[in-house]
Parts: sequence; structure tokens; C-alpha cells
Amino acid sequence: MTTLKQLPALVVLERIPVPVLAIADDGSILFTNTAFAQMVGCDPEEVLALRFHEIFHQAPESESSLLSFVHALANMVVELAHKDGSVVRALMSRSAVMRADDKFALAAFQDLTEQLWEEER
Repeated sequence: MTTLKQLPALVVLERIPVPVLAIADDGSILFTNTAFAQMVGCDPEEVLALRFHEIFHQAPESESSLLSFVHALANMVVELAHKDGSVVRALMSRSAVMRADDKFALAAFQDLTEQLWEEER
């Protein structure tokens, strides 16, 4: 337990094999782990250089209520832009940070692209 308490949160988020993304209220990407970057065909540094509307296909034109939009997508299938131009369909979790004064959202994703493609055939 002592070791777990000493691990920094970013180290834990990077090590888990589940795609994770942190989005700031202004649309900037604050954090991505390798699993999320791979899901969209990028290196983590490439994802960090993107903005919310460059990753999410149905992003609002205005980023004034971005976090409200992200919270509204909780537990829904979202469409993400893959580096090769294709669409990745993924289930997005609720944000792990939920306080009213939080200025970012932290969500996990489950890639459903192949599963949904098979079901649609």
C-alpha cells in the first residue's frame, strides 16, 4: 500500500492499458497515455499538440461550453479522428473529475470500432 500511495497519478495513468485523455476547458489536451495515442494512430506528443475539435468528430464549433459538452457525452459512443483519416468509435466514460470548479475532464475510452463495424454488416 505504501508503494501505491507514493506513485504519482500521471505514472499510474500512463501505465494502465486503458486509453485515457484529459481535456482542458479551453479545448487543449492536457494528458494522453500511450494507449489512447495508439488508438488514434499517433504518438502521445502528437495528441498533446491537438485541440479537442481535431480529435472529436462531433465537437461543437464554439468551445465556450466544452466541458459541458464532454460531460454530456459520458457513457456514450463518440467518434474520434484517426491519424489515417478513418473514424474510431469508442465508448467514453464519465469524467473521473466531477467537482464544479474543475477546469478539465479526464475520461477513459473503450475502442468499439471493430465490434460496431461487425454488427453493422
